Amino acid sequence: MLEQTPDDQKPAVLFLCVHNAGRSQMAAGWLRHLAGDAVDVFSGGTAPADETNQAAIDAMAEIGIDIASYRPQKWTDDIVRAADVIVSMGCGDACPVYPGKRYEDWALSDPAGQSIEFVRGVRDDIGSRVEQLIASLGVTSY
Repeated sequence: MLEQTPDDQKPAVLFLCVHNAGRSQMAAGWLRHLAGDAVDVFSGGTAPADETNQAAIDAMAEIGIDIASYRPQKWTDDIVRAADVIVSMGCGDACPVYPGKRYEDWALSDPAGQSIEFVRGVRDDIGSRVEQLIASLGVTSY
C-alpha cells in the first residue's frame, strides 16, 4: 500500500498528463534530479502511450537527466491517495480529483511530435516550475 502514515514527513508528488510520455516524465525526472530522495515522485497518464517520447528523453539527456528507463503508465488509485501534491498537465477532467490533496495545473505545450528545439523550451519551463514546487514543499534541492 502506498498511502503515507502521519509520521511520514516526506512529501509525495504525482505528475499527470494524458500519455505520460513527455511532460509528466520530464517533470518526474527534474524532481528526482533536484530533490533526490527528499520527495517521493510518481507520474501517470489517463491514456498512457506505448513509450516515452524520444525527444523528451534526448532533451533531458542534454542536461544530464536520464529518463530513458521511464515507461508510460496509467495512474492508479493507490498512487493518487499517496500523493500530497497532484500536478496535472493537460489532462483536464480526465485527471482524478480527491479531497484533501493539493492540486496544481501546469499549462504546458505538448512536446509530442515536436522538434528537439521545441521540446527544450518545454523542458526548461518544466524545470523552472519544479524548482518552484520544491521551494513550496520546503525540501532542499541538490
